[in-house]
Amino acid sequence: MPIPKVKALSIEIGMQNSGLASSLATTSFPDLAMATVPGAIFSVWHNISGAMLSAIYRKWGVKDNEDKDKDNEELERSESDE
Repeated sequence: MPIPKVKALSIEIGMQNSGLASSLATTSFPDLAMATVPGAIFSVWHNISGAMLSAIYRKWGVKDNEDKDKDNEELERSESDE
């Protein structure tokens, strides 16, 4: 799977899971207000970990692009030498 899709899916799945947890707790346990707390905590954690993950993903993409740029420069040099 292409790297951009991997990045997008990992973030999207986490966002869906945090919302789903709170929604299911509210629907399944309407008399227990505390049932939504784990989902709410997970939502906060998702915001924190998502920010960290996006920083990692940003660096991951930069390195790949730098490597491609170097490869392209080397290819252009070798072609111009011929």
